[in-house]
Parts: sequence; structure tokens; C-alpha cells
Amino acid sequence: MVGSDAHAAFIGVTKVFPPAARDQAPVHALGPVDLALRRGEFLAVVGPSGCGKTTLLESLAGLVAATSGDIIFEGAPVLGSAPEGLGVVFQEDASLPWLSVWDNVAFGLRRLGESRSEIERRVDHALAFMGLAGFSRAYPAQLSGGMRQRMCIARTFVMRPRLILLDEPFGALDQQTRLLMGDELLRLWRETQATAMIITHAIDEAVLLADRVAVMSARPGRIIDLVETGWARERDSRIVADPRFGTLTARVWEKLRVESLKSIGRTSLQEARSP
Repeated sequence: MVGSDAHAAFIGVTKVFPPAARDQAPVHALGPVDLALRRGEFLAVVGPSGCGKTTLLESLAGLVAATSGDIIFEGAPVLGSAPEGLGVVFQEDASLPWLSVWDNVAFGLRRLGESRSEIERRVDHALAFMGLAGFSRAYPAQLSGGMRQRMCIARTFVMRPRLILLDEPFGALDQQTRLLMGDELLRLWRETQATAMIITHAIDEAVLLADRVAVMSARPGRIIDLVETGWARERDSRIVADPRFGTLTARVWEKLRVESLKSIGRTSLQEARSP
């Protein structure tokens, strides 16, 4: 049963990929997963490599069909296409190199047929909010990696999604930039009041950003722990100095370490058996 405060939910969701060759077995990548996203919360998902984190996100985004179970967004099933009101930010640079920063951010609004005045208002606001107003006429190749990712985040948030999914959005950035980008992301989350779910390998990033951290098992990925961080909504990267930050990261790592060792052990065994 999905609670009344659930904005989105996974109910008994599994994903099994067909074998890549005749002599191979199907890959049970995910599940069963039961997980509800509370309306307006920031949820982080961590887990060992190959546990199905990205598959979980892509199934909610309508990009991958679950093998079994139900995926619900705003009371309706997600069936084979991206639901209206949902935005996705990927790790890969998704900028359009032939367009300026301003035109990159305006791209989705133009496709929706928004009026010129509305596009200008929302794009200018998004660029100012993300600290990119002075680079509106620059092209992606002229920006640093962090600035390009801020542009991609602005392009998603300018669409006013009610649920935003982020798949390792800061994975290619250095640690200092990641912390600052996390602050920007939290500011946007608060302003838009959207629900957010981030996939990350970084335990400290998960604990910093999230209201709750969902820890996944080794493949097939299941939710084995849900850690409530208890942070105030008005937070930023300075909470890394809070003693509770160390306690929370230690709890997540205690579970994740065991699952990561299982994953590494399975991979090593498979490699040893390979001709």
C-alpha cells in the first residue's frame, strides 16, 4: 500500500535483462524493490557498482520497463514513457554544443511552445540563480565542467518539474566543486519545492544532500536500509562539520561495505572462471 504522502513509489519492482548470448543466463539486475518517495523530500540512493541504481532511476523515468511490479508517479502508473512533470539530469554532458548557454536552457521551453516573454523570464531567472547570467552567450565548450553541469541542471529546473531525478550528476567533478554544486542543488530544490532523487556513489554526498538515504544491496539490488538524516531543510555543505555527519556516513558505509565486498567477490569469481 502506497502512503498518502508518497509522490512516487516502487512496488515489488524487478528487472531481469535477457542473456547477451545463448550460453549465458539472464541477469537479475534489480529487485524486488519497495520504496516510496515522500512528496517534497530529497532522497539519495547508494549501492555497490552494478546493483541496479541507474536501472531504478531509469524505470521511474519511463526509460526502462520493469520486468515485474508497479511504478507509480502522482497516483498513475509509469508505462513506457517519461511522465509529465518529471525531469532528469544525467552524469554525461548533455549540452548541445552548437547552442549558446541561454539557448541550451531555453531549448525545452521552446519545444513546449511557451511564449517568448515567458521563455525569457524563466531562462533569465534560472541563469541568474545558477550564477551563469554572465555566460549566457557563451558556448558549452567555453565553460568549465562544473559550469556546464550547472547549465544542464538549469535546463531541467526551468521546466518546473515536480519530480527531478539525478544520475551521478557530479561524478566527473572534483570534490570541492561537488560540495559547491551540492549547495546549488539544495537551493534549487528548496525554491522549486520539487521531490528529488539522486543516484550517487559518494556516501558523503548522499548524507549531505538527502533527507533519507536508501542503501541498496549487491545485485540484484534491493533496499536494505533507509537512513533518516534529520537535517533541517535550510542546509548546505557546512553540515559536514556536524558530528552527526560522521555518524550517519559511518552507518551507511557499514551496510554498503558488506554489499560492496559481495559484489567484488562475485566479479572476481566470474573473472576467474572466464577462459
